[in-house]
Amino acid sequence: MGIRASAFRHFYIFFAIYKLEVFVNFKTLLLDASYQPINIISWMKAIELLLAGKVEVVDEYSDVPIRSPNLTLKLPSILRLVKNLKKNKEKVNFSRYNVFYRDNWTCQYCYEKKKTEELTFDHVIPKSRKTPDSGKTWENIVAACWRCNGKKGNRTPEESGMVLLKKPEKPKWTPKLVLRLNGNEPESWMSYVYWHVSLEN
Repeated sequence: MGIRASAFRHFYIFFAIYKLEVFVNFKTLLLDASYQPINIISWMKAIELLLAGKVEVVDEYSDVPIRSPNLTLKLPSILRLVKNLKKNKEKVNFSRYNVFYRDNWTCQYCYEKKKTEELTFDHVIPKSRKTPDSGKTWENIVAACWRCNGKKGNRTPEESGMVLLKKPEKPKWTPKLVLRLNGNEPESWMSYVYWHVSLEN
C-alpha cells in the first residue's frame, strides 16, 4: 500500500495507547484466498495485515472510521488473504460442516446423499434423555435429511425402527475451521461462517 514501516508503527502505537477502548469489541473475519473463513482477529491485527498488503477488504464497518493524525481508514469487518497460508495439522473441530463432511453429505437413516440445504444434524440418543451420552458429541450427532429427522423425532433409532448407516465416531482427518460467535457479529459474516460455527455454541 506504499505505507512505510515507520508510518505503520506510528499508526499502530497511536491507537494502542489512545483508541483501544473504542474498538476493543470490533472483530474482523479473516478469509483465505478462496473465501473460506480461517480466523476471527482483532481490529489491530486486521489493520496490520491491511497495511502490510497481505489482505484485501471484502466488507467494512461503515460507521466505524479509524483516524490517526496522518491516516484515515474504515475498520474492515471482513478481510481476504491475497495468498493462502500453510496449514498446520490440528485436531478435528466439531461443526456442522465437519459432521456433514464425515458423513459424506449422506443421511445416516435413509442412506441417500443430499445437498447441504437438505440436511440437518440429529441426536442419535435424544438430548431430552439428559444422559451422559445424549449430548452434542461426535459419537451422538449424525447427518440426517429433514424427512428422516422428523420421522425419528424424539426417539432413538431402535425406538423408531431406523438403522444407522454407520456408527458415528470422532474423525481423525485434518479438519475445517470451527468458529465460536457471541451473537453480535455483523450480518455480512453469516454467508461465510454458518457452516463453520461450533455446534457447542
